[in-house]
Amino acid sequence: MGMRADDVNGVDIELRDLRLALVTSQHRSLRRAAEALNIRQSTLSRRLHEIERQLGVVVFERTNGGTRLTTVGLEFIASTRRILDDVDTELRRLRSRSRGELGLLTIGVHASPSAGNMHATLAEYHRRFPDVDVRTVDGSHDRLLCALAGNAVDVAIMTGRASNWDDRTLPLWSERVIVALPQQHPLAGNRRVQWTDLVNEKFLLPQQGPGPELEGLLVAKLHNAIGDQHIVHQDASLDRLLSLVSADYGALLMFEGATGVRHEGVVYREVWDEDGPTRVHFLAYWREANANPTLGSFLGMLRERYPDLSAEPDAT
Repeated sequence: MGMRADDVNGVDIELRDLRLALVTSQHRSLRRAAEALNIRQSTLSRRLHEIERQLGVVVFERTNGGTRLTTVGLEFIASTRRILDDVDTELRRLRSRSRGELGLLTIGVHASPSAGNMHATLAEYHRRFPDVDVRTVDGSHDRLLCALAGNAVDVAIMTGRASNWDDRTLPLWSERVIVALPQQHPLAGNRRVQWTDLVNEKFLLPQQGPGPELEGLLVAKLHNAIGDQHIVHQDASLDRLLSLVSADYGALLMFEGATGVRHEGVVYREVWDEDGPTRVHFLAYWREANANPTLGSFLGMLRERYPDLSAEPDAT
């Protein structure tokens, strides 16, 4: 290595020489130390003499019976061991960081990750890379896309395909659309709910996160049969919205991943189209120019768990 251990008195000793001295102290023999280091004994002896010349002290007492440390040499080797341990620890840390095994990953979260694929993905990433700290940022499509562009977020997991995004995306999973109803609601006894069953309902919709997408889905599925009088926008957390549902202030549309949050007096029911449960698709969004190594490890895991089959050649 080209790194050196310098002090204010002008001592100039290379780290590799410190390692030579440490190995020599462990073997107590120049011959055995040279064999372990795979260098000539004369080369080892010359480098040890140079260390002693630089320090101005005798580190090793050389006798016919072998080599042993002097009193000053014992102090020198103790300091050498601390220096080399610190260097090795830092190099391991830097290698881990370069492989995306250490650092900070900021994930934009469009919908609640309390259950389902998003929750499983975060759990698996932490299992594989326990030394990576994950920070989550909630937001709507527009907010998270702005955060991506400004490097405030490394990757965003969101529904749909944003028309104003021209960088990288990866298709992930789909989630069912769920309606949260008061336990005493007439539809609560159904195993599933059709969109047409919801025409006369009042809906609570969050202003942030997936609120705008859920509102667009609601309007599209009910063919514009729902008006402003049926929607109450809320600037509130999921837990607070569920409290309002349990108090019979309205129904709440949500994605399947949010059903890990349970609230007394609230039931969850799938919302169906004519041919089955309504599903929405999630994608990962990120910038190709983002050089955060933890992003690479996260994307590698996503590609493993959710391969982009649309990118595969036509098997026919």
